[in-house]
Amino acid sequence: MSRAEAIKHGYTTGARGLASRSVTGLTRTRITPNALTASGVTLCAAAAVLVLFEGRNEILYYWLAAVVFVVGSLLDVLDGALARAGGKATPFGAFIDSTTDRVSEGFMLTAIAWVLARTHHPAFVAVAMAAVAGSFLVSYTRARAEALGLRGDIGIGSRAERVVVITAGLVLAPWGVLPWSLVLLACTAWVTVGQRVLHVRKQLLLSNGGKQS
Repeated sequence: MSRAEAIKHGYTTGARGLASRSVTGLTRTRITPNALTASGVTLCAAAAVLVLFEGRNEILYYWLAAVVFVVGSLLDVLDGALARAGGKATPFGAFIDSTTDRVSEGFMLTAIAWVLARTHHPAFVAVAMAAVAGSFLVSYTRARAEALGLRGDIGIGSRAERVVVITAGLVLAPWGVLPWSLVLLACTAWVTVGQRVLHVRKQLLLSNGGKQS
């Protein structure tokens, strides 16, 4: 395991442990994982709408959008933790969870692209579209790898990292950082896609005894 993978494994494990402890009280309530999933995607959609009002007060609306987006994204983490801790995990729940993650991210990136188009930044609109495609492919490559019985969760640009980059971009948007955060997001997403493709190929070669498929 490389140093980068070890660091990522460490904070991923820590985050999951914290999430599990955070939902201990929720397991004794009537709140369901699907309710958290719905709340999370709704908050992320609301955050996307807030971004559209940035022209009225950049600091207020960008920062408010960042807070709402983070809360919504955290709920997207807690729904899975609640399902596992409360014994409520189902295949359909996992399917809905992964689907709404893509929807939440798509809402926010579409809103940012709209703002960039409105402020006459066509090149960065294209970057936003590349970020959308890349982030979706990151999840798709993992799903396809796992459907083949292989590991597909490696890479530098998983959902947690993308949420951090988007949030940082929103917080620093009044100072012109948001377009460049999309460049970082697109680059890390596509690098991750490449990493996963190569990792799947390596696993297939090993399973075939080194023969090309």
